[in-house]
Amino acid sequence: MNYQQTLDFLYNQLPMFQRVGAAGYKPGLGTTEKLAAAMGNPERQLRCVHVAGTNGKGSSSNLLAAVLQAAGYKVGLYTSPHLREFTERIKVNGQDLAPDYLVEWVARWQPLFAELQPSFFEMCVALAFSYFAEEQVDVAVVEVGLGGRLDSTNIITPLVSLITNISFDHQNLLGDTLPLIAAEKAGIIKPGVPAIISQTQPEVAAVFQQKAAAEQAPLLFADQHYRTVQETPPAPDQDTQVLTVLHDGQLLLGQLELGLVGDYQQLNLPGVLAVLDELRRQGFILPELAVREGLRHVRDLTGFRGRWTILGRRPLMVCDTGHNEAGLRFVTTQLARLPRRQLHFVLGVVNDKDVSKMLTLLPADATYYFCQASIPRALPATELAAQAAAVGLQGAVYGPVPEAVAAARAAATPEDVVFIGGSTFVVADLDEL
Repeated sequence: MNYQQTLDFLYNQLPMFQRVGAAGYKPGLGTTEKLAAAMGNPERQLRCVHVAGTNGKGSSSNLLAAVLQAAGYKVGLYTSPHLREFTERIKVNGQDLAPDYLVEWVARWQPLFAELQPSFFEMCVALAFSYFAEEQVDVAVVEVGLGGRLDSTNIITPLVSLITNISFDHQNLLGDTLPLIAAEKAGIIKPGVPAIISQTQPEVAAVFQQKAAAEQAPLLFADQHYRTVQETPPAPDQDTQVLTVLHDGQLLLGQLELGLVGDYQQLNLPGVLAVLDELRRQGFILPELAVREGLRHVRDLTGFRGRWTILGRRPLMVCDTGHNEAGLRFVTTQLARLPRRQLHFVLGVVNDKDVSKMLTLLPADATYYFCQASIPRALPATELAAQAAAVGLQGAVYGPVPEAVAAARAAATPEDVVFIGGSTFVVADLDEL
């Protein structure tokens, strides 16, 4: 098989969750454990950081990888979903997986796949661990795909576990209360392995305390020790924000430039810094210069895209992959601060979200351009427009994302703002990204 045929093979196993939703979700570790065992358990050769959470796990994973790279380590980074190309999911020092490696790896293990019938995600996880072991990375940052307890990545025993934020998402799979969702995320906490929680949330804190106690795992709520203060709000078209970081009330980092400008990154940073301190305790050499370099240049170091990304100026064009209630709440707060004459909002969502709740968060004074991402899971733009109209959001229906973006850009004046979002897959369809 060539590269495209190999991708088609992967996508046509148990279908990708990201494309089709719940039909592609296969919880449990049994098949992943069998795959790994047949491949010589490559995950046991790796030193890992494991990252879970509803929002913020992708940003935190990339920030950690960037700092470790800046400190001179060879770093594997596994994240999902990809935006443009499958190989983005698996990186070593910011370089995507080589397509030739993917083709050879799938060809080599095809008889095993025929025997075990793994899902798309189970194969991706086995591929990542095989590649990282073969590349002899110094450390691998591994982002959970969905949940934690039953996620395929959970066959690792990491150096430290990080859980970012708990909010409502995938309730049909993970539970319909925050404590139930938190219990699934807490499933990555392992016996004796330090666990760090980025954000203290009173409604779920006890879930983590109980799980950590049961596993005799040291537990730290990072935001109780690390506090970030934005020195001056970034200008609308800036691609960095400047923060002061305090640790237990004492200055830790002044004039810290963070290369991700979303307000919500201030919730992620305490967890990232706490993980870096834990890695120092375990022998990693992570000088302040590397921390500053990694946090400032995360986009260049890891190729991270899609989180409050500026696509153009005059009009200011911004995209963000926030796609649930908590994510969109931060997006709309940040949009409200932008000086503008008119807001043009290109919006698409997937069909298994609580769309009505999301829509009530969006600004009523914007002009909407309803679109549909190029995946089967996308909610048809006509249905989205009808639901939006029911809560007072007005606009026109477009088909593909690029068509909606072109219409918004054509209608906008230089003093306007164009925002594109509602789903990771809307951002993935952008020609400008």
